[in-house]
Amino acid sequence: MCGRVGFFDDAQWQQALRESHLWHEDRVISFNPSYNIAPSQQLPALLSDRRYINTSFGLIPHWAKSAGNRPINARSESIDEKLMFRDSFRHKRSLIPINGFYEWRKEGREKQPYWIHPTQQEYFALGGIWDEWYDNEAGRSVISSAIITTRPNATMAPLHDRMPVIIPKASWDLWLDSEVQEKELLQELLEPSGSDDMTAYRVSTRVNSPVNDDASLLLPMRAATLF
Repeated sequence: MCGRVGFFDDAQWQQALRESHLWHEDRVISFNPSYNIAPSQQLPALLSDRRYINTSFGLIPHWAKSAGNRPINARSESIDEKLMFRDSFRHKRSLIPINGFYEWRKEGREKQPYWIHPTQQEYFALGGIWDEWYDNEAGRSVISSAIITTRPNATMAPLHDRMPVIIPKASWDLWLDSEVQEKELLQELLEPSGSDDMTAYRVSTRVNSPVNDDASLLLPMRAATLF
């Protein structure tokens, strides 16, 4: 499960985009730093058509009659089989930049939140999918997205049995290429990233409420909790 993320520093991500020459159009009106992005909120994404825009976190397929159930995650093992995800996986993949994400682990009677962040750089580029749905009642299009998950690496395994797919920079072009539609060609990118690429530590339960959105959410509870 990957349902709460933080994206509050985009300097390295912006530099990487310029170096990759994948950014054809910027439609992110403004960068709004957030330490606690929750489902249905705005989630920046670089789409397969090379637009970099704010999407709504939680996928609404183009054929849906209503917004209804909006999955925030898609399992890599079955993404090319499930009706909800397969068209987007084949034709509308995306990169979702974040500075880190939260996961909860049962400890005693409580669920303890952890902050997981990169060790080598300031951001993760998550593998995502997107779609565009027309809201007849509101008279507007909604571009939405979901994060693809895979089995955990050694860092994530003590916390959860899933982790987000992380796309290395060298594979961004392949991932965004909508001409590549076969899962077999993308399979290597759907594997867990190296455990040395991330670290995790306990943080305050204040993150449980999306109303709380400030830098203090990232403060470690105790230095000894670092993995």
